Amino acid sequence: MVRVTFLGHSAFLVEGSKRVLIDPWIEGNPQSPIKIEECKGADVYIVTHDHGDHGLEDAIKLSKRHGGTVVSIYEIAEEARRKGANSLGANIGSFFEVNGVKIVLTKALHSSNLGAPVGAVIELDGKRIYHAGDTGVFYDMKIIGELYKPDIALLPIGGHFVMGPLEASLAIELLGVNKVIPMHYQTFPVLKGSVEELKEQVERRGIKAEIVVLKPGESYEF
Repeated sequence: MVRVTFLGHSAFLVEGSKRVLIDPWIEGNPQSPIKIEECKGADVYIVTHDHGDHGLEDAIKLSKRHGGTVVSIYEIAEEARRKGANSLGANIGSFFEVNGVKIVLTKALHSSNLGAPVGAVIELDGKRIYHAGDTGVFYDMKIIGELYKPDIALLPIGGHFVMGPLEASLAIELLGVNKVIPMHYQTFPVLKGSVEELKEQVERRGIKAEIVVLKPGESYEF
């Protein structure tokens, strides 16, 4: 059994035999249900790209305070190391293991102050979670679905900087995934996409996928 807890915006805690924090933007996150002082840290902190709302600085703080390894594209991981965190840099390629967690970095269509933006597939206790990072839809999502067969996908739906509901519905179809948790929506006014719109677009495509809606602090087990 693996538990996925939504920490607001694009931040998630994945718990099983290990703890994984993904894009752990906690300080300054208006949706965060916890303060950084309350965070117990993790075995692994995955940072998908270097934008302020995706938690690189918080990941560094938590690694220095509690241990655990910051994992990201090589240039971002090197920045974390320079700032005193344990870190491991990688690139888009194949699965690697850190602290008992298997990870593969994947393509994402976005920007980043350092390095290239990525998504990630995490394998923990026999389950696979795909966190798309900040991205638009791209046809290679079909490859991600075919190669890695995620059990659940965490997809942005807010629009403007990332996919909106229309594009996210196509992403679900390309991935072939049957469970989806929406993220990166309505944190700020510009991120207008909604769960209701996503459900409409999924129904319009005739996709048999469960949209798992989590409020900040809520969890889903599978």
